[in-house]
Amino acid sequence: MSKKPLLVIFPHPDDEAFGVAGTILKHVEAGGTVTYVCLTLGEMGRNMGRPVMANRETLPDIRRHELDRASELLGIRDLRHFGMRDKTIEFTDLDALASRFSDVIQEVAPERIITFYPGYAVHPDHDATGEAVIRAVRALPEEERPDVHTIAFADGTEEDLGAPDVLTDVSAYRDKKLQVIEAHASQTAGLIEAVKSRHDTEMEEMLVTERFWRYPV
Repeated sequence: MSKKPLLVIFPHPDDEAFGVAGTILKHVEAGGTVTYVCLTLGEMGRNMGRPVMANRETLPDIRRHELDRASELLGIRDLRHFGMRDKTIEFTDLDALASRFSDVIQEVAPERIITFYPGYAVHPDHDATGEAVIRAVRALPEEERPDVHTIAFADGTEEDLGAPDVLTDVSAYRDKKLQVIEAHASQTAGLIEAVKSRHDTEMEEMLVTERFWRYPV
């Protein structure tokens, strides 16, 4: 695992927990640094905890604290809040957003960026974030472009894109990854119950294997 900087860019708190937490933990353990850009506080999240722990007014602060805790568990020392509004990324000027990403890329000089695969990440904010990342990377001279590893989980992903290019065994980090997911309690309490029952084989697979598609840039 390279010790060169890793840049993670997602729109919502908890996006980092499911598909990439093990990869982050592995990278940090190897001595690498991680910069995590989170665009929003996920203030439009559907869940309010189980039992209920939030309302629409208090949810942003709760999710900020959850993200801070998750980042601490992951060993992320460079967490950047972009201060955007949840469920608005798809309507923003993506070239302007790409410019903001470009500033971070030039500062951090990552070897690799992890984000969502545009068009295959289900949520419009996921797709828009991935698209803006790709625009930022393609604006760089070809020899300066970092690798872009993307998460995709829409129906038909493998039919359209083929099998993942990267399969990372993160079984050594399973329990720590579960702690990261638990840190986002306002959104994940019900899910955690299912995971801990170990009856959900798909969820168990998610905890021990992380899948990425290299985006052609």
